[in-house]
Amino acid sequence: MPFFEALEIDKLYGQFKALDKVSIHVPQGSIYGLLGPNGAGKTTLIRIINKITAPDSGELRFRGEKFTREDVQYIGYLPEERGLYKKMKVGEQALYLAQLKGLGKREAMSKLKYWFNRFEMTDWWNKKVEQLSKGMAQKVQFIVTVLHDPKLLIFDEPFSGFDPVNANMLKKEVLELRDKGITIIFSTHDMASVEELCDHITLINKSKTILEGRVDDIREKFKSNSFELIFDGDQEDLKKTINNNAEVLITTGFGSKENVALIKLNSPIKGNDLLKQAMKSVNIHSFRELLPTMNEIFIKAVSQN
Repeated sequence: MPFFEALEIDKLYGQFKALDKVSIHVPQGSIYGLLGPNGAGKTTLIRIINKITAPDSGELRFRGEKFTREDVQYIGYLPEERGLYKKMKVGEQALYLAQLKGLGKREAMSKLKYWFNRFEMTDWWNKKVEQLSKGMAQKVQFIVTVLHDPKLLIFDEPFSGFDPVNANMLKKEVLELRDKGITIIFSTHDMASVEELCDHITLINKSKTILEGRVDDIREKFKSNSFELIFDGDQEDLKKTINNNAEVLITTGFGSKENVALIKLNSPIKGNDLLKQAMKSVNIHSFRELLPTMNEIFIKAVSQN
């Protein structure tokens, strides 16, 4: 049974259909990618989940039961837009938002102290929010989002504004939260982060679901029978050996005897048979199948829809 489900969600704004029978099935303790180009309907679905707006039809289910307004307390939502009051002090703001989440002052202060130390932000406690960089403001919002120990976290472009070091730090925090059993819905345009973090995805385009499933299964489904072969030996001998069965592009490593062959099979032979053929003419250093990246899959799926 999925931990959280959105079932056949429809949403109209006037004559514009923002969501058309969109469903997601989020397993417990997973990171679930909600993907799509701008205007696809992702933000509308997130707003419906957070009870900011209501669907015209469809149903939300949480832990097997109908999702109610009271269940929103179990959600932590980090929006892409920054929602901090610029003139307030950072610590004062964080404490205020923590108390809005239902935490008492003593508990909130204890948890905030832990997270501010963890994120090396203690020196910012008494500074005004307007002094924060985009990335630092996102750190504050991340802390407030997870502070009340939600069961379901929704992150909308959580790495926006971060340099690579801080983005990597936040990714580690997200993975730790998942490992603690927290379920995460993760909306992003960064397909590298999807490959790195997500277990399952749904891809929405033009208000409809066009792709869903486990990331590994989707990459397997979209593979194009392509391989990388690193070898030394005569390039022409390799081409003659396998050229009838494949398209071959060979590049030579700078300052190295190794060559890299990118091979796309155009016949029904298998990768193992290709390797056996290649071994007759050159010395093989490595051989691997090339699976498409999520970025390539995203572009292909959207362009075909």
